[in-house]
Amino acid sequence: MNGLKGSLVFLHIAAWLLFMSVPLLFMTQGEPLSNLRGSALLPYLQFCGVYMFIFYFHSNWLIPNFFLPKKHLIYSLFLGLLLAAVFIIKPFDTLMKQNRPNGGQRGEIEMRPPPPGRPPEGEFHRPPQNRDFGPERHFDITSLFIFIMIIGLGSALQSMKQSQLFERRAIQAEAEKVNAELSFLKAQINPHFLYNTLNNIYTLCLTGSENAAESVMKLSHIMRYVTDESEAAFVPLAEELECISNFIALQQLRVGKKVSIVYSVEGNPSKCKIAPLLLMTFIENAFKYGLSNHVETTIRVIIKIVDDKIIFSAENQLFDHKKTPERAGIGIENTKKRLEYLYPKTHQLTITTTEGMYSVLLVLN
Repeated sequence: MNGLKGSLVFLHIAAWLLFMSVPLLFMTQGEPLSNLRGSALLPYLQFCGVYMFIFYFHSNWLIPNFFLPKKHLIYSLFLGLLLAAVFIIKPFDTLMKQNRPNGGQRGEIEMRPPPPGRPPEGEFHRPPQNRDFGPERHFDITSLFIFIMIIGLGSALQSMKQSQLFERRAIQAEAEKVNAELSFLKAQINPHFLYNTLNNIYTLCLTGSENAAESVMKLSHIMRYVTDESEAAFVPLAEELECISNFIALQQLRVGKKVSIVYSVEGNPSKCKIAPLLLMTFIENAFKYGLSNHVETTIRVIIKIVDDKIIFSAENQLFDHKKTPERAGIGIENTKKRLEYLYPKTHQLTITTTEGMYSVLLVLN
């Protein structure tokens, strides 16, 4: 923000230096600046000061206080007063006249006598005389043009500021909307995940399994992660992997001997971050739809960290009585939305079903 303000100040200074150099070109007409008359300094400062005042008074006070609030009558009145002041002062014409050799006095007409030895032809020589044409009464068209240009530039500058302000507000509103939607999605995912896990522990308790107590301990670790970390937009990948490990360990306590679980992590996760519970939905679905009490099956979950990419893959067999219905739940859809919000154009998600095998491949940059 400070850099942007500094750039604007520099732009204003450069623009005014360029503006102040224009009258100097008219005054010197290609001659050195040292030839300028000293009496032209005050009109020159008056010329620059008048238009600087008009520019900032119009752009920083008239437009915000009267034009934008649609007080057009008062705005037009002030604009008319500024125009009248320019008409009276005539900044440009006053400057040009002051720089003339005779100081702007045009009433005295210089009469030259005839060359020596040559009498006047036709009529006698008229002696020099002074003529007083009275005060000049004409409109300074150049000052009017500069006035219109200054007003137009000020209006354009304020229009750009308003456009940028509206754009920032729109971006902020969109960001707030996205944050609200993400919070809503997390609120949906967490109960959904906990509901299924509690069902699994309930089944262990009904069967009197000795693993029920360990399951509660694993669930407590998961609960701590869900409640403490899920509010953050991104968490260290190592913490997400620890939660996944606890979840898979919890699932291993309840699955039968006919189910093989392959879980591996390759690479160094210490420097990576990820949205919390982003991968959990895919792993949960693998256990939800890839288990069978009668057929040997394998569930594979592979996570690789390669350079600046996180590559996640999950694969499980789909059984006829557990094919994913049209509405398999909110988990997958919510995860897709989170990916669109948090990883726009920086992720690749591929979900395929081939010959009874359900595969997920997710690449995060």
